[in-house]
Amino acid sequence: MQESTVLEFAEQALDYGVMGLLGLMSVVTLWLFIERMMFYKSVRTEDYEYRDNLDLDLTDNIGVLSAIGTNAPYVGLLGTVVGIMITFYTMGDVGAVDAKKIMVGLALALKATAMGLVVAMPAIVAYTITLRKAERILTKFDVEAEAEAKAK
Repeated sequence: MQESTVLEFAEQALDYGVMGLLGLMSVVTLWLFIERMMFYKSVRTEDYEYRDNLDLDLTDNIGVLSAIGTNAPYVGLLGTVVGIMITFYTMGDVGAVDAKKIMVGLALALKATAMGLVVAMPAIVAYTITLRKAERILTKFDVEAEAEAKAK
């Protein structure tokens, strides 16, 4: 395999691998957020006898939202580091410094960091919204349970 083919493969792996993973993380975030919002709309606190069972159902899968929001910038950073390594390797291999090619290579590498941030920010917002909604439903359950206990 020639070196230019290896570099092309590395660049494609960066684009399809890192960007593909970030795209997948984005889709999973959106899917989990929609699923949680639909569940919260349909949850009936009176169907639960114990608060812990309600808590388990309400917080199901929101840890994934947190993990995506936390790790997406690192995936983007990994893509940037690999992209910069490819750029420097290409510069060293050619032996001549072409400022235009260097700037294009670095700009493409930084694209991965930007995409990581674009995925992370909505994931953290989705996590915060779902966590707050779960807390509100649990508080509603506690208030209803306390009112029911006083009524007896």
